[in-house]
Amino acid sequence: MLTLKNVSAGYNGADVISDISIDVMEGENLCILGPNGCGKTTLIKTISGLIPHMGTIEIDGVNISDMKRTEVAEKIAVMSQISTIYFSYTVYETVLLGRYLHMKGRTFKEPTARDREYADSCLKAVGLYNLKNKQINTLSGGQLQRVYLARTLAQDPQIILLDEPTNHLDLKHQAELVDFLKDWSREKNHTVIGVFHDLNLAMKMADNVLLMDKGKIAAYGKTKDVISSRLLSDVYEMDVAGYMIESLKQWEAVDNGPYRTRLRKIK
Repeated sequence: MLTLKNVSAGYNGADVISDISIDVMEGENLCILGPNGCGKTTLIKTISGLIPHMGTIEIDGVNISDMKRTEVAEKIAVMSQISTIYFSYTVYETVLLGRYLHMKGRTFKEPTARDREYADSCLKAVGLYNLKNKQINTLSGGQLQRVYLARTLAQDPQIILLDEPTNHLDLKHQAELVDFLKDWSREKNHTVIGVFHDLNLAMKMADNVLLMDKGKIAAYGKTKDVISSRLLSDVYEMDVAGYMIESLKQWEAVDNGPYRTRLRKIK
């Protein structure tokens, strides 16, 4: 579905990412990991066509450089990190913006009954239908994140690109978001590519992992092969596995029933 061949990109003539080559299949969940400044967000912007690149990016065998902007948008939807600047639309109006490409007409497009039904279904999917008439500037960060996810889903893309999608979400909604995305990709046979910082969420979400370091691929493949103690320690320059295990051991002080036995086995 999505192929990158020797892709390099950056800003003001300086490459931030270089020589990136990956193949992402239909229905695959790919997580992009790596320390701050390694090029994760730049890669997301490059795939979506927001910044120029060298090399080749193809969707279903078609080079995105040969596609119109609207054609790319029909294939790819991007959910970026929350901005502190946004228009004060209602929740429903914000989600309905995701249907714009599907609306009939040219300059002044009007949503059809189908567009409105689809927007409603996306709001129900993220658990915000009861807030559809609220202004988005009155929402919490977690609620706003789910509104933007609903808008992304309303676009009905083949590929969703997510840049740190669990920012501003509490633990419950982080888990729900990851479960929802996994179900969405499996049921529709669509692709999710997401930037994550939380290794636990990445392991829960990903079929494959792209580990980046200094703008290049440090490792790429199955989650169980890439998320290894050696590779993570090399990229993050710390004992990542040891840190996570030490954190888990703190739970032994809490009465966790069946979890207590499992944690003792880690030692």
